[in-house]
Amino acid sequence: MTPSVFPFIFALACALSGAVAHAEKADNNKPMNIESDALRYDDLKQVSVFTGRVVLTKGSIVIRGGVVAVRQDAQGYQFGVVTAEPGHLAFFRQKREGVDEFIEGEGETIEYDGRADTVKFLKSAQMRRLRGASLADEVTGSTILYNNGTDVFTVDGGVARGPTDKSRGRVRVVLTPKPQADASPATPSSTPLRSSSTLGGERQ
Repeated sequence: MTPSVFPFIFALACALSGAVAHAEKADNNKPMNIESDALRYDDLKQVSVFTGRVVLTKGSIVIRGGVVAVRQDAQGYQFGVVTAEPGHLAFFRQKREGVDEFIEGEGETIEYDGRADTVKFLKSAQMRRLRGASLADEVTGSTILYNNGTDVFTVDGGVARGPTDKSRGRVRVVLTPKPQADASPATPSSTPLRSSSTLGGERQ
């Protein structure tokens, strides 16, 4: 990998490290490892594209997909797009800061917008919160947008493909109660995920 390629791939890991609430801060100082079948770098367009069974790890961050593309605009904002392998879903996972929890999500495409500080899961979108190894919350829909700045997620069910299509047009959410705190000093409490009725992610 040439020195000019590294900053843009590094930007993807750093950008996505801030894409979920209370992301693990230690990830910023961890080494990054990328595996793929091929790499193409366009210096003129400032775009790096990894293709073929791409696996990116950086601390607690894990990203998997068929294609990982990263670009940077003239203002220095980074934008990352992860496209799934045929027949699979692209995957993102990261630990939450200060608690034994992980946020992970899947979609046919995953987009990170450095300017808006959001991560979006597109088509067959799923987002989960795990407490340890146990599933705590789960959200599914056509599109899931998570806003790191507001800790708000929005879900779009998509449009049903006809009156008999029951797999489209619905949002499904499963939320489990938080464990009751005992009298002993508690570990830092996790920030609950909050939903919004608009895909733009505004507070309600």
